[in-house]
Amino acid sequence: MSWTADVWSSLAFVVAGAWILATTPRRVRALDDDARRERVLAQRSLGVLAVLVGVGSAVQHGPAPAWNSVVHDPPLLGAYALVAADALADLTGRELRTWWWLVPVLADVALAATWPLASMVAQGTAAAVAVVAVLLRARARPALRRRLLAAIAVLGVGAVLGELSRPGRPWSDGATFDTVPGHAVWHVLAAVAIAVVAPAVGRRPTDSSPR
Repeated sequence: MSWTADVWSSLAFVVAGAWILATTPRRVRALDDDARRERVLAQRSLGVLAVLVGVGSAVQHGPAPAWNSVVHDPPLLGAYALVAADALADLTGRELRTWWWLVPVLADVALAATWPLASMVAQGTAAAVAVVAVLLRARARPALRRRLLAAIAVLGVGAVLGELSRPGRPWSDGATFDTVPGHAVWHVLAAVAIAVVAPAVGRRPTDSSPR
C-alpha cells in the first residue's frame, strides 16, 4: 500500500476514535447508572465508528480494492446517523435507541456492496440530517451550544476543502497550503469534529457532569 497523504491523514479518525474510547469513562463518572449506561454506549459507539472510518478510508485511498466502499461508507454514515439520532432523542426527550443508527449502517452495507452511488447519496443525506439536528440542538441546549457549533464549524471548513479537492475542482491536481492535499485536510478536520462533538453525545439536560 502506498502511504500517500490521504492514507496517512485517514489515521486521524483512528486517533480520534481511540481518544473517545479512552476518555469516555472519565467523562461520565458523575452520572447515575441508567444515564451513565446510555451515555457510555453512545460515546463508545461513536469512538468505534470513528476508528472504522479511519480504517475504511485508509483502505479506499490505499489498496482500493473493488469492495472498498463496503468498509468505507457504512462507518461514516453511522457516525452521522448516531450524532443525528442522539440530537433528535435529546430534543424530543426520548431515550436513544441503538437501532435508530445501527439499522441505517447495516442498510448501507448492502447499498455499498451493490450500488455505491446510492451509498454516497445516503451518506450525504445522513450528513445533512446530522448538521440540521445538531444546529437545532445547539439552539435548544445553551450548555452544549459552544461545543456543538464548534464541531459544525470545523466539519464545515473540512467539507469545503474536501469539495474543492475533488476531481475537476480547483485543488484536485495541486496542493492546499502548498504541501498538504485538500482531501487530507478534510480527513483531519472531520476527525477533529468527531472528537469535539463526542462529549455532547448522550448528554441530557439533567446531566451534572462536565462538558
